[in-house]
Amino acid sequence: MRVTIFGATGLLGKALMRAWNGDEVVGLGSKDADIRDSRRVIEVLQQSQPDWIVLAAAYTDVDGCEANRDLAFEVNCHGAVNVARAAKQSGSRLLFLSTDYVFDGTKSTPYETNDARAPRSVYGRSKAEAEIQISEVLPNCCIARTSWLFGMGGRCFPDTILKLAATRPEIDVVDDQRGSPTYAPDLARAIVQLCHRSAEGIVHATNRGECSWFDFAREIVRGAGLNTVVHPTTSAKFVRPAERPKYSVLSDSSLEKYGITMPTWQDALQRYLREREK
Repeated sequence: MRVTIFGATGLLGKALMRAWNGDEVVGLGSKDADIRDSRRVIEVLQQSQPDWIVLAAAYTDVDGCEANRDLAFEVNCHGAVNVARAAKQSGSRLLFLSTDYVFDGTKSTPYETNDARAPRSVYGRSKAEAEIQISEVLPNCCIARTSWLFGMGGRCFPDTILKLAATRPEIDVVDDQRGSPTYAPDLARAIVQLCHRSAEGIVHATNRGECSWFDFAREIVRGAGLNTVVHPTTSAKFVRPAERPKYSVLSDSSLEKYGITMPTWQDALQRYLREREK
């Protein structure tokens, strides 16, 4: 199988490049192919002739998207549609990475794939609109939604917490937002399996279990053997430009349909901390 990955230099992209074995894989960063440039996208796909395209390239600075709405939509929506159209032209299958931010966070039970999109942020709206338009271009595409991504090789929540904990005796972390932390290598392995199993439609792919950011931070500090005290606080105390969903846990029933099970977030965190020590 021939695979082309857009966004290969990002946190998930690097994990995908490491995880994908036994297939012919081409990894492209934004310097190789800016997805906003439709001609360049067509050109690179004509060269690689992939069976599958994984679109992990995105503008993921959630707060930055609020201040740069046009850029967010140019990359996350219009750029993604460029790839979908080029995929249709080349006869390639497409897996598009999306997000829990397409939901408003008002539920108290895990979101299913058919729950209504109701994004509260520019980032979420750009991804939600991309999902709709890509599905119109390629009805058999696979949209893989994930959440709270962390791992080596990029900015992420555990890295931020560990740096703060190394210099402060106490830190405050919000306790009124719940989700599922997702380890990039685990997500990458799930994506490889989804492609090999010809997945289509919307799939939710996160590590199992749920927690608040406070729970996550406390487990990070404990797992790293640090003495920093983590205090719970509210989102009102940490006002951000982009509104975050209060609850964005994604149901794993769609992933299980393909016979794929991801480890718990606690197990994933232990492996991340061991990798970070190395």
